[in-house]
Amino acid sequence: MRRGRLAWRASVVAMAVVATGLPANGALAQPGADERPVLAIDNGVTQPVFGYADAVRERIFVTSDVDTDGDGKLDIVAMDIMRPKVSENGLKVPVVMDASPYYSTVCRGNESECKADVDGDGLNDKWPLFYDNYFVPRGYAVILLDMIGTNNSTGCPVTGGRADNISAPTAIDWLNGRRRGFDAAGREVVADWHNGRTGMIGKSYDGTLANAAAASGVDGLATIVPISAISSWYDYSRSNGLVTRANNYSGSLANTVTNPARRAYCAPVRTALGEGGDDTTGDYNDFWAERDYVPHADKVKASVFVVHGINDDNVRADHFSKWWEALGAQGVPRKLWMTGTGHVDPFDFRRTKWVDTLHRWFDFWLQGIDNGIMREPAVDVERAPDVWETASTWPLPNTQPTQVFLRAGSNGGPGGLSVQSGPGNAKATFQDTPTMSQANAIRHPSDPTANTANRLVFLSAPLKAPLHISGTPIVRINATVDGEDTSFAGLLVDYSTRERFSTAGDGVRTLTQEDCWGETATWGGFTEDACYKKVEKNIATNPQELVTKGIIDGLNLNSPSVSVPLVPGQKTEVDVNLLPEDYVFAAGSQIGVVLLGSYSGYSSRAKQSRANITVHFDRSRITLPVVGGRQAAMAAGL
Repeated sequence: MRRGRLAWRASVVAMAVVATGLPANGALAQPGADERPVLAIDNGVTQPVFGYADAVRERIFVTSDVDTDGDGKLDIVAMDIMRPKVSENGLKVPVVMDASPYYSTVCRGNESECKADVDGDGLNDKWPLFYDNYFVPRGYAVILLDMIGTNNSTGCPVTGGRADNISAPTAIDWLNGRRRGFDAAGREVVADWHNGRTGMIGKSYDGTLANAAAASGVDGLATIVPISAISSWYDYSRSNGLVTRANNYSGSLANTVTNPARRAYCAPVRTALGEGGDDTTGDYNDFWAERDYVPHADKVKASVFVVHGINDDNVRADHFSKWWEALGAQGVPRKLWMTGTGHVDPFDFRRTKWVDTLHRWFDFWLQGIDNGIMREPAVDVERAPDVWETASTWPLPNTQPTQVFLRAGSNGGPGGLSVQSGPGNAKATFQDTPTMSQANAIRHPSDPTANTANRLVFLSAPLKAPLHISGTPIVRINATVDGEDTSFAGLLVDYSTRERFSTAGDGVRTLTQEDCWGETATWGGFTEDACYKKVEKNIATNPQELVTKGIIDGLNLNSPSVSVPLVPGQKTEVDVNLLPEDYVFAAGSQIGVVLLGSYSGYSSRAKQSRANITVHFDRSRITLPVVGGRQAAMAAGL
């Protein structure tokens, strides 16, 4: 059922009254005769009045519904909890949860912090990230949850499968009284301090677990903040039928995240992951459907604050765009930050603004404080390094799909780009090669080292005015092939020399100076602080920018689930969805469209057919999502 904004708003107001003792206008409630503690609120946000050094720490174990390792015992989900001491005296607090597979292996954050029980008393002493230091004194509990198959949880990881996906909902069920939880001594523990609302946050795999929990529809999950998160494991390991991560990547990742002592024990599970993923064809199947959250957007009851790098080449940008669109279709309250960096946490690309915004977001959705955040622009886009613009939605308003046709070149030179179609009988041929690199693919045709035999390049004239695209470009190739199998790829390039985000370090670099974001305490002899090294943008001046890219397996033109050979010599219309983008081509830039077969910048396993691909220009084009549409494209000179 589609959920309207008013219904969501009403639920938040009701939660404010019932769960925190706040009247509906968000003013501070006065203590009653029993002198129960209440939140301190100033300027619309909770204040750090509850202390940190005296916080309650617990480790709780909850039985799940799965047995991943086949030992006849249901897997146990372990979580480390920190909450204000006053939650023992009647203050009902919400939860900020970071569920992760990484706490004992890869670890978390820019400084790779692991969890650890330093003194062996069964309580966690090292708390990665700043969430506990910052939010516990403000009236929140923080839970760092070990995904099934990792750290203190039992079982084996299954890389996006059901056991991964139910790890956090199992804990949320306990928080809301629907499951039993126990401490290490076997004593039952209830979360009578909880206000019924949980928010999940995390980067990469952690954010993916937040997406999965929201897609489960679990009651009590009020909001999620997925950062650089996967929305479909198929799209992470495949692209339109093409294998982008081969050699049983699902099994390899499962091996990485689990404890070293458990890796041999979990080997049979990893073998099953490889068989289910089907590296041979790369086709979508039931294995991948179990790991695809987008079709389940209709179950989402939580609000969603998405953060993603438009230049993230690990979890690529189509993960956020498909999820964002599906959530919007269901009326889910949404917010989006789109950075120009890569696979980077906002704590490391916009720290001060991030902490403030995240604080207000959690205060609204978890504490019920009407601080105005949902009346502000929903979208922040980083237009240039540290230059941000806001918008009401994304793609930006007045964005229109605009057809730009591929025109034949002359004397073997590059073709052209125009909103006007060219002669109907023009064509050109190139040969697919498995050795093409991304760097070679985007070289300007005037570069004497440029490859001319294994690509086609189409250039605009220097633009007369800026051209802004916002959304997903689509390349349509009207092609014939002399074989039964090949790849089809399209790249969109900006040929202009200017400062841009460097690809080194995902566009950031770590400094030596620190700043601090919360309180400090010492547990088990370890000083747990919230001081982290500052980070700045990594800028480079380049003669061109790969704006976006895409690729499709020629065997999967009609369906990602079924491989069908091409018919040699038969004209075929191929649509290649490029990755989503929000980009402004400056006046004077040349827009480039590059057509390829295989190339190493996208897939880990290139086609070996070396097929000859002939492009017929009569129906070949790129559809750009232009802000201002065709009129803006013509004004820019296309």
